[in-house]
Formats: sequence, structure tokens, C-alpha cells
Amino acid sequence: MTTDWHARPGRIAVLTGAGISTDSGIPDFRGPRGVWTKDPIAELLSTYDNYLADPELRERSWLARRDNPAWQARPNAAHTALVELDRARTVTIITQNVDRLHQRAGSPPSGVIEIHGNMFDVVCVGCDYRSTMAATLERVAAGEADPPCPQCGGVLKAGTVMFGQAMNPRTMLKATITAESSDIFLAVGTSLQVEPAASLCALAVDNGADLVIINDEPTPYDGLATEVIREPIGTALPELVSRILGY
Repeated sequence: MTTDWHARPGRIAVLTGAGISTDSGIPDFRGPRGVWTKDPIAELLSTYDNYLADPELRERSWLARRDNPAWQARPNAAHTALVELDRARTVTIITQNVDRLHQRAGSPPSGVIEIHGNMFDVVCVGCDYRSTMAATLERVAAGEADPPCPQCGGVLKAGTVMFGQAMNPRTMLKATITAESSDIFLAVGTSLQVEPAASLCALAVDNGADLVIINDEPTPYDGLATEVIREPIGTALPELVSRILGY
């Protein structure tokens, strides 16, 4: 690892978590004002086994999806900074977020790996049925509190990976290859407590990358980092991109 890591050529991987979207009005989960910090019961809505077993929990989940602030959210300066970085360097974003703000900011979809899926699709747990969240929420508004799959009658859920649900192996393979082949690995707005995403940091370092962490709270991987930045992401990431680009 080098002290002037920002001058390194090569590939840049960026792992983003909920903290990058808070300036867009989407609260994080584990921070002092996080969704689960304020309401621990809300975490149950993201637990796969509970979701499958409890119809009342599913009804609450559909209402939470309807009211998700991501519908009105807009990309912020941190998202657009990564778009700028992508114009000059080889960048791949590995995101834990399901809000698609990276793509809406202008990052090419082919360069964004959504390891936890996205909130705009709906899937059936029992068959290959897929739909859009907008269409399914229309069914909820029409009176179906827990709309079943129209093909098999099974349980529908958002196209996101819930706690206790298996990760998509192809998606994780892409993320793993991205981490292994990176020269600079930025971890932005993530507590690095959720696996297997967090371990991508160690994988990158083991393969020679410089790890840079931007997060307002300590993470388990700070000791591996070349640099740790505790400044607000909305200003820190654009400044970091300027350093990398030599502005």
C-alpha cells in the first residue's frame, strides 16, 4: 500500500452503503438516526423467514414500500462525483443500496453491481413471475393488502435480498472479481457489518488494493485501510474524487 494511493493508476472499485444516500433524504439503518435504531421492529420487515411466515408482516411491508422515501429521492453530490470519476477512470460500483440512485445520477447500469437487488422490481418466491413495484402497489391501493402471485398464488416480495435469503451467486461472483482486480477500493457510507459485502474490503486488500473508507462511524475494517475519512460523505467524496483526478 502507498501513502499517495490517490495517484495509483488502474481499476477503482467502490462499495457503497446506505450512508451515501442520506443526503438524498433516505435514512440509513444502523446510524444514530437510522430506521432500525429508531424502530427495532422495522428490521423484521427485512427478515426473509419472518416475511414468509407472517401475512400481517407482509401487509406492513407493502405499506412501507409504498411510503419509501426513495420514490421521491434524487441523486446527491456523492452520486454525481462517482459519475465524474467514471468518465476518467475504470470504475465499478458495488452497491448495497436498492434505490438505484447511482444509475439515476448517470452511472452506467453495466458498471453498477446491485448485490442486494433493487426496490423497483417484484418477484415471486415460488415461481419465475416478475413484475414492477409500481404495478404491484396499484394492486395494494385497489384493496389487495398482501397481493399473491397471479401465476402460482405464491408470496410476492420486492426484488431485494432480505436477511436470511441467499445472495445471487452470479452477482456475488461479479462483485468478488471486481474487488480482486481493483487497485483502489473505496468503501463509502457503509458500516461494513453486513456480510458477504463487508469482506470484499479484505479481499481487495489481500490482492494489493489500497482501501479507503469514508464513513461517519468506525468500521471493523478501519485497521486495513490506507486512509479513513470521517467527514460528511456529500463533501468528502467529491473532494476525494478531485484528489484522484488531480484537480
